[in-house]
Amino acid sequence: MRERIKEVVKRTFELTGVDDDISMTNCDKWDSLNHLNLMIELESEFNISIEPEDIAVMRSLGEIEQILHKLTDYKS
Repeated sequence: MRERIKEVVKRTFELTGVDDDISMTNCDKWDSLNHLNLMIELESEFNISIEPEDIAVMRSLGEIEQILHKLTDYKS
């Protein structure tokens, strides 16, 4: 799952690579507008709907992965 998320982040933010510690605080391209774009892309990629309260806490790769595991019951 982490690699799929990283690919979505990479595509959404037009990055050449994505580190495991990427977050809103250390990625210049991860602003509020791109955050919403990322959420839309993740919803499409994983065929889910993300609640606003989850969107607010999905501010790093780890947090995104944790929420998506909960929403998808993904077994990796």
